[in-house]
Amino acid sequence: MGQDGTGRTVRTLLANLVKAALMSEDRASLLWREEAAQALASLRADPEGLTGLKIDGLWSLAVQEAEAPDLRAEEGRVSFTLPANCPFALDELGAPGFDIDEAVERVRKSAATG
Repeated sequence: MGQDGTGRTVRTLLANLVKAALMSEDRASLLWREEAAQALASLRADPEGLTGLKIDGLWSLAVQEAEAPDLRAEEGRVSFTLPANCPFALDELGAPGFDIDEAVERVRKSAATG
């Protein structure tokens, strides 16, 4: 996949986790979780691609994507005060035990506490 492709996949995964956490409707959250699971499957296919990526930079881009104005009407579960630093370590994303539902809850908690 290459580092550029892996970086895009990580950003997509993180953005989808944020979107799932911010959705006030469970059905919408589930759809974003499914999108996140697809991105996670891509990462697991090429875990070496994670090496050298800047997780906090990708997190910032992912948060910007997730907070896009066209999604605001559906969001509302938590405040938009997300932390500046990613709540996940880069190696966590490629680990076999990474769980989408737990990740969404971690994003919710980090957003709620800032």
